[in-house]
Amino acid sequence: MRVRLLFINTQESPGKESRYMSRNREYSGRERSGRTNEKGKRHNIERELTEEELSGRIEGRNAVIEAFRSGRQIDKLFVQEELHDGPISTVLREAKKHDTITSFVTKERLDEMSVTGHHQGVIAQAAAFAYSTVEDILARAEEKGEAPFVILLDGIEDPHNLGAIIRTACLAGAHGVILPKRRAAGLTPVAVRASAGAINYVPVARVTNIGNEIEKLKEKGLWFVCADMDGKSMYDLSLTGPIGLVIGSEGDGVSRLVKEKCDFIASIPMKGEIDSLNASVAAGVLMYEIVRQRG
Repeated sequence: MRVRLLFINTQESPGKESRYMSRNREYSGRERSGRTNEKGKRHNIERELTEEELSGRIEGRNAVIEAFRSGRQIDKLFVQEELHDGPISTVLREAKKHDTITSFVTKERLDEMSVTGHHQGVIAQAAAFAYSTVEDILARAEEKGEAPFVILLDGIEDPHNLGAIIRTACLAGAHGVILPKRRAAGLTPVAVRASAGAINYVPVARVTNIGNEIEKLKEKGLWFVCADMDGKSMYDLSLTGPIGLVIGSEGDGVSRLVKEKCDFIASIPMKGEIDSLNASVAAGVLMYEIVRQRG
């Protein structure tokens, strides 16, 4: 996938905020780019960043620290000059330990580089995240001597939700996350930052069709439960053994075809006046009910 960036800084200041679109979602970022003609005006310049390039950008203190500690290769580190607090010192120690090239730059420069808009004074450029395979996820469960516990996301489009789900999956002991290749968020810098470093520990695979993947995994002994408010209470279901948890998109939930392939439909008891949860929150609640039942 390619993400198109259109810079329209003509006579505006270099730090003017630009925007880019990734599929049908918008993210704010700053980037200095362009050429100056003989009259001093900046031309419109259009360039493309691949998804792999985007996924190599790590922003935020915790995300960068966890990237170092997981053994991920960091090619270059950018740190805001005159910052000397505890987390920054930790980042610098990790960089020194791994012989990482470090540049001290102004906050304005980091603002220009940032894709998420929340760099916290630290941006790392690493080798792009490589997607795993479903086979890698199952092998991870086997290595640990555990029944597979897999999270499948049916069209999650918000990268913040994706990152939050990956973070919870890591803490809940899930063996991996499976995404569709199309019409869904990928491992963008926003998702990576939202995962708070968990992306370094949880394999993420992409497949062409979630429904077809469910059928293949059923042949390997997994059974599936999806989240839907019209389902049976999660407390009345047996959520043990080799299991796949399916979470639907933010607006439409689990698609009809995918829902039909699931063995059970689970709902989360609601006591308040509203009747729905954020996708990542719902995923977390169901993951921990699985954790509770698995012991």
